Amino acid sequence: MIGVDEAGRGPVIGPLVVAALAIPAEDIEILSELNVRDSKDLSPNERLRIFTAINQRIEDGKWKSGLILCSPKRIDINSLTSDLNSLEIDLFSEAILATDLYLDSGVIRADACDVNENRFRLRLQSSLGEKWKAWRIIAEHGMDSKDLVTGGASIIAKVSRDSAIEEIATRTGIEIGSGYPSDKTTRSAVEKMLSNGKPHDSLRWSWATVSDIWQNLHGTPVPVRTQQGGPVVQSSLDDW
Repeated sequence: MIGVDEAGRGPVIGPLVVAALAIPAEDIEILSELNVRDSKDLSPNERLRIFTAINQRIEDGKWKSGLILCSPKRIDINSLTSDLNSLEIDLFSEAILATDLYLDSGVIRADACDVNENRFRLRLQSSLGEKWKAWRIIAEHGMDSKDLVTGGASIIAKVSRDSAIEEIATRTGIEIGSGYPSDKTTRSAVEKMLSNGKPHDSLRWSWATVSDIWQNLHGTPVPVRTQQGGPVVQSSLDDW
């Protein structure tokens, strides 16, 4: 059984993280004993405790996992030609493939990131390809609160995302907050990370929050990342 979930879809700072957890069906009871739930319903200490226990079984070779940290740069470049739902299909598929499972069949339960659950399921099935055609895919909203394996994946994703945010805060010396645009601490961090000649690499330049704050600070449109990953400064209407 494989559960797949993400953390960090909406934040303006840091990576979007997708985790896949693969366990034998008979080990479901172990997740129940660990008190696995949707990561949003657990305290940071509880998440870390469960994450550590799950990770120990992965290190022991009893379970498998796949973890994809999608950088702000990849999110921004994707936005030039595609949308976030399409990117998440790719990330979910990559996380599943990263488990390195060599089984002909099984069940994949995914927390659907599309308003249309069946469309998400079909797109994920197509992305995985022929080798996974015998696997049954179930995609539903809130799957992390309905299924223990997906709940376990949500904990891996959330703890990994939090760790990435802590690393950014340590590296920049800036208090990041939650990373969400509605967070006052995060908005203050965004302002500091936009104060130089170009937006900080840890920001999602394509987010409206970054664009608005950059415009207020510099009076020009926010630079965009090119396919090569470098910045291109957009001209303002006043330049014409």
